[in-house]
Amino acid sequence: MRSGMRDEIARLKRERILEEARQLFFEQGYQGTTLDQVARRLDVTKPFIYSHFDNKAALLGDIAEQGTRQSLKAVADAHDRSGDPAERLSSAIREFSHVVMNHQANIAVYFREDKYVPPVASKRIDEMRSEFDEKLSALIEEGVAKGMFQTGDVRLATLAIGGMISWMFTWYRTGGRLSDDHIADQMTELAMRMLGAEDVAARNANAAG
Repeated sequence: MRSGMRDEIARLKRERILEEARQLFFEQGYQGTTLDQVARRLDVTKPFIYSHFDNKAALLGDIAEQGTRQSLKAVADAHDRSGDPAERLSSAIREFSHVVMNHQANIAVYFREDKYVPPVASKRIDEMRSEFDEKLSALIEEGVAKGMFQTGDVRLATLAIGGMISWMFTWYRTGGRLSDDHIADQMTELAMRMLGAEDVAARNANAAG
């Protein structure tokens, strides 16, 4: 029990360090941020940070991985379920949109500072991004096979949808004109239109009539 409590406390301390480092990297860049600044934000000494992370690059690696890991989970959860591919794809896109909004700083830091991400973390991120593309492609392919989607190039459609949602980090603003749910719904609608889902549904309805 004591060991479990210690582990939980250590995890919470790491999360707090990452939270402040992420915000500083987001606000003033990785190169423009020092560990002394992170320590001041936390009101701790720099050795406290070193007791949890080897160096500033290790912080960057964890921050960059967080957004990618959550994005993959959003798509993987929908991919691994059974049922209607259109419903599952809609769910994946909606959840992915929320991930980008909720983890905007993580994603922005990764895209801006990717050349500084440690090789080990960069390799893990590349693997997760590849799995993300594979699972999203598989969902689209399943919908095409069942006549729910239409696209001449599944791979291109995958990259287009993934890029459209990911790029939200550049323009999304917390508390902006549109609610997060409205943005997620609109992005889902745009993606489904890109796949001709509405055209296919309308054509099937006309044929049935």
